[in-house]
Amino acid sequence: MRIAIFNQKGGVGKTTTVLNLGAALHRAGQRSLLLDLDPQGHLSSIHGQAPSEASRSLFAFYQDNTSLDELVIDWPHIGQLIPAHQQLIKVDSIFGKGPAVLNKLRLGLDAMADCPPERPCLIDCCPYIGVLALNAIFACDSLIIPISTDYLSLQAAEQITRTLQVLEPVIKRRVERRYLLTRFDRRRKMSEDIRQKLRERYGDEVLDTVISENVTVAESPSLNQDVFRHNAASPGARDYQSLLAELVARSNLTAP
Repeated sequence: MRIAIFNQKGGVGKTTTVLNLGAALHRAGQRSLLLDLDPQGHLSSIHGQAPSEASRSLFAFYQDNTSLDELVIDWPHIGQLIPAHQQLIKVDSIFGKGPAVLNKLRLGLDAMADCPPERPCLIDCCPYIGVLALNAIFACDSLIIPISTDYLSLQAAEQITRTLQVLEPVIKRRVERRYLLTRFDRRRKMSEDIRQKLRERYGDEVLDTVISENVTVAESPSLNQDVFRHNAASPGARDYQSLLAELVARSNLTAP
């Protein structure tokens, strides 16, 4: 199962969701593959020991046709990672948006020896529509769209919906999507207002699970840890455990 985590707005918890959903899967007995498709490389930096050379990153897959199998590194307590590099920013200008490059990631994942369809693969997308994000959308089985509880994020969700409506005739399928509320503060009326607006617009595509505003979630990446390693008893850890349970129940992921 390939899940892309994407929003055209930054700061909504894409990387945090990839990291902690991968960790929750590991705790449940699933060894997930994480792909850092963002030139900023935040997910790779959290790993702490990701190679710094472009030739050992996803850029080599695009630039030199290096197989994804050759770029995989282990990530204890999570699974595996294919790291990013800042050179990924060049992919748009080098390759444009032809049909061959749009399907490149999908075909690369299909060719991986250790990535059968049932293995969880989580793709951390860059926060803009370009070759990299389109690769993720063309490759994924479903999207998770994190929405922080502010009105700009709500507008970004509408923008993504319009983008998908344009893309789906090309992909020739409807991309399954789930909207995930992040940085949810139950003390603020705005958080509940945004949840209600999302449900009115997107119905049961809005996940029941919310990721609450939580210190452990916010600070764990700076310690090169997922939320479970940092504090498994924290509300943030419980939120991500609930997220995994809901995704399994909704058949986005296979139960271990």
